[in-house]
Amino acid sequence: MLTLKQIEIIRAVMVSGSIAGAARLLGVSQPGVSRAMKHIEGSLGIRLFAREAGRYVPTDEARDVFAQIQEVHQRVQNLQEAVSRLERGEDVELRIGSVPSLAQVMMPRAIAAVRRRYADLRMNVEILKIEEAIDYILVGRGECVAMSYRLDHPSIAFEPLAAGNLVCIASARHPLAGRQSVSAAEIVRHPLIGIEPNDPYGRIMAEIFRARDLPYDVVVKARFGSTVAALVAQNLGIAVLDIFTTADLPRDRLAVIEIEEDTRFETFVASRAGTVLSSFAQFFVDRLRAEMQVLASPLRVAAPERPSSGASIP
Repeated sequence: MLTLKQIEIIRAVMVSGSIAGAARLLGVSQPGVSRAMKHIEGSLGIRLFAREAGRYVPTDEARDVFAQIQEVHQRVQNLQEAVSRLERGEDVELRIGSVPSLAQVMMPRAIAAVRRRYADLRMNVEILKIEEAIDYILVGRGECVAMSYRLDHPSIAFEPLAAGNLVCIASARHPLAGRQSVSAAEIVRHPLIGIEPNDPYGRIMAEIFRARDLPYDVVVKARFGSTVAALVAQNLGIAVLDIFTTADLPRDRLAVIEIEEDTRFETFVASRAGTVLSSFAQFFVDRLRAEMQVLASPLRVAAPERPSSGASIP
């Protein structure tokens, strides 16, 4: 039986018409090609080539063999092209989802890395509420979802992405803008934008406020971090957002201030349990995790709380 390497040698001699030409095509030495041809013909028990006017031409009995070799070579070429298209992501669509907080900055960075690696890959990105993510995965609308919260579901598998923390943002014109850190007691002295106690991040601050018996006033609720940031830039109030959302905020218009309490949280990528992500999806997850971990590491260690004038912290 001929190996693919032997088929390649035979075809090189057939195409070039000489041992020297075959050696150049294959990038090997002439003696190596000559020895290989003698071994092939000896194994098959037939002559494949005859020398005519200094050239190697197929013998009559080997013409059918050469026809098959051409067909095998074409099939190998087709296979290599198919693999090459797959490597580029051609004719493939990667479908992924994300909750809004990770979709604003982190997802675009990871997607840019995916596009650089797979130039022809098509992508379909959906922004989902947490409650929408389960159906998105289970009905096969997409491969995975970047999540800010881990659910308990027997058919959904969760893998960690990165740890993060919350920060306070204020207009550059706001009195808090020059501060490096702020406490929960100081935050509630100002009108708040976007705090939703039922959201994962909002729940963190709501628990801190509740534990300290701190009332707070939400003057405007908004779902997306970009909307919250735009409202804060108008100096309508301050807000609490996650570090992944605030990574690209314009610092000439908005101040990002550390929160002194511990506001750490974990993020995850969710996929259907028992399935394996495609190489494209896995590359996306790896790049997303890398982008998030660079931003989040090292996490700030919560500073000790300090009383401020006019307010006491229990």
